[in-house]
Amino acid sequence: MIRVLLADDHELVRMGFRLMLDAQPDLSVVGEAGDGAEAVDLARRLRPDVVLMDLHMPNLDGVRATELITDALPEVRVLALSTFDLDENVVAALRAGADGFLPKDVSPEELIEGVRVVHRGESAVAPRLLTRLIGTFVRDSRTPPAPARAAGLAGLTEREREVLVLIARGRSNAEIATGLAVSPSTVKNHVTSLFAKLGVRDRAQAVIVAYEEGLVRPGE
Repeated sequence: MIRVLLADDHELVRMGFRLMLDAQPDLSVVGEAGDGAEAVDLARRLRPDVVLMDLHMPNLDGVRATELITDALPEVRVLALSTFDLDENVVAALRAGADGFLPKDVSPEELIEGVRVVHRGESAVAPRLLTRLIGTFVRDSRTPPAPARAAGLAGLTEREREVLVLIARGRSNAEIATGLAVSPSTVKNHVTSLFAKLGVRDRAQAVIVAYEEGLVRPGE
């Protein structure tokens, strides 16, 4: 059973999400928060598997709440939600540790699958939307990399760097495997290794690194 915490300042939105999620045999809503501060408190007390986090809430916004939750509870996955597709807070939430982003008007099926995807440890952001968001909002790629990140990039093998670029272009592991003529398990090993070297926890953060360090640029 995947235990879900809802964080949204609109009660009707939370009610709708609860009805959708509780109707699934493998999902259970264990709590509801009306603002970011309450979300952090409930996450610490309830230890949910996934938090559905609205980014625009009073008292403490969803970005800061995400950062506090992921810092204190790395095992808790956060799926960020926003009314706006191209919202700079989305990238801020990904940097803060969110495991994915979905617009709030997604279909019930997409929302349910998004919860399951982040619970599996994957990123629940449509690849093309992810690259568009990051290409729009990351800082200028000419900004010098931090020393630790530079060392991580320098430590990548040629194939790992190639895989990172393909991830940043929105390719799935299966698509990368096909394009490079290798097995999916080989690609998975490359992904795990480059994540460790860069100090990132998921594909969303890896894409941010690729854009920020100039390996990929918007429009490529």
